[in-house]
Amino acid sequence: MIDLRSDTVTRPTPGMREAMANAEVGDDVYGEDPTVNALEREVAEAFGHEAALWTPTGSMANQIGLQLLVSPGQELLCDVQAHVARYEMGAAAAFGGITTRTWPELSVPDIEALVSPPGGYSVPTVALAVENTHNMRGGTVLPLAQLRAMRDLADRYELGLHCDGARIWHAHVADGVGFAEYGRLFDTISVCLSKGLGAPAGSLLLSTADNIARARLIRKRLGGGMRQVGILAAAGRYALAHHVDRLAEDHAKAARLAEALAPYVPGEVRTNIVVLQVPNGPELAAAAEKQGVRFGAIGPTAARLVTHYDVTDDDITRTIEVLTALLSG
Repeated sequence: MIDLRSDTVTRPTPGMREAMANAEVGDDVYGEDPTVNALEREVAEAFGHEAALWTPTGSMANQIGLQLLVSPGQELLCDVQAHVARYEMGAAAAFGGITTRTWPELSVPDIEALVSPPGGYSVPTVALAVENTHNMRGGTVLPLAQLRAMRDLADRYELGLHCDGARIWHAHVADGVGFAEYGRLFDTISVCLSKGLGAPAGSLLLSTADNIARARLIRKRLGGGMRQVGILAAAGRYALAHHVDRLAEDHAKAARLAEALAPYVPGEVRTNIVVLQVPNGPELAAAAEKQGVRFGAIGPTAARLVTHYDVTDDDITRTIEVLTALLSG
């Protein structure tokens, strides 16, 4: 089965498994796991932040980051397709008491018009969130100029700015923007080790030392305190050392898919996600799976294909053959 559902379906490579098996570990709840501590320090330094916190999932990293910036009864503004709003099971409201409003496209003037200042009876806007790369917009890389404009907007209204950077590694490879350049724009930023990079689990939240001290308490409250996590952190360290530059291969495979299926691809594909606009997404996905190609329908008329290191060039060729035949039929 050619599995293009997500870049989370990857399995640890032999080298990653060896690193996990040999990891030095301790109790991370007590802050005593040396491998976790090393990973947190390395990633924080790479992005120019004071500290980092390992979390078991990207959703938890995002939600902790939002809770650091937004108190119950306050408002977050984000994209209408943002993962933090649509794909984290309502956690911002359920666990953070956070009100959310969304914008349809990243237009700074339009976003500025949504900002609700404190005072009166409207819910005050206190933070903005962006997603880079943007999952449900086809792995879109947000231009650095737009992100800087968002930082300026946040500063103008004294708002916090969070980045869901689950696939920021892809943005880095596609645009050549350094991690520190991204990092200095955000008050909180989450990065994921199990999407594209291939670790079996783990994300990190980056911020100031004071914020990360608070984040440890929130993580514990959410049930995210784990013990000998160095086994998983070792996989993340291996992934960062060996799997970042090779993301360009996944981008090239996605570009092949997009070129072959161009009439159904609504926008430019620059990273590892290809979104198709088709007459019937679920029906297409079911028919393709019967022919050995698995991907996800993300709506009645949309499907998503995600390349990763377990997908070969031959797999891409076969996928093009299957989808071309199904779509022409």
